[in-house]
Amino acid sequence: MEVFLKSAAALGDETRVLLLRFLDEYGETCVCDMQTSLDMIQSRLSRHLKILKDAGFLKVVRKGTWAYYSIRSPLDRFRSEALEEIRYLDIKLPPLKKQSRNGECKI
Repeated sequence: MEVFLKSAAALGDETRVLLLRFLDEYGETCVCDMQTSLDMIQSRLSRHLKILKDAGFLKVVRKGTWAYYSIRSPLDRFRSEALEEIRYLDIKLPPLKKQSRNGECKI
């Protein structure tokens, strides 16, 4: 029950829904690239990413000092259907602005 409640609560924030849609569209992305693309400060971005990870939506891979996030696979039915619904929302995604090169972030 606790995992379900965390998952449902994570979806109650517009920024987190945007992050899920962004990662669904662009795939595995470095925090520095999300920070630049979404024009968010790193601490705020990391807080939202942690909530989504703890709610079971994301996986994180560390490469050196940088963290790369992506949608966890496989997702259970609830998360999968939530992500499917997010795909239908009218969300204007910013383009992916790559700051990282060869696993190195330029920020």
